[in-house]
Amino acid sequence: MLIGELAERAGTSTRTLRYYETHGLVRPRRSANGYRVYDEAELRVVHEIRALLAVGFGLDDIRPFVACLRAGHPSGDACPDSVAVLRRKLAEVDAYLDRLGTVRRHLHEQLTQAITQREETCLRTRQREH
Repeated sequence: MLIGELAERAGTSTRTLRYYETHGLVRPRRSANGYRVYDEAELRVVHEIRALLAVGFGLDDIRPFVACLRAGHPSGDACPDSVAVLRRKLAEVDAYLDRLGTVRRHLHEQLTQAITQREETCLRTRQREH
């Protein structure tokens, strides 16, 4: 299939496919007239790339998944290198969630303190008025 058909079937643009190609993730053959020609396996690769990008993986993180598919595995996460990336990414997400929990606690404390101070100020103002 030509680049336009692959883009349409994958739900992406030809520009994006060329971008993936420059990063070595998508591999077209060239026809005699120089057109990019993709086989059906590239559609699976593009779907894998897009799914991983959608959940926050970078292009370098995606390479092992693509290599795993190219090695003939039914899924890009079936290989040890892909599992290692998944473990690393999960550790990053866990660390991020821990940081977010700390930020949330700090904001909650700050909000509670601000509300308490406001209520105390309002109470003092009312007491002075009476």
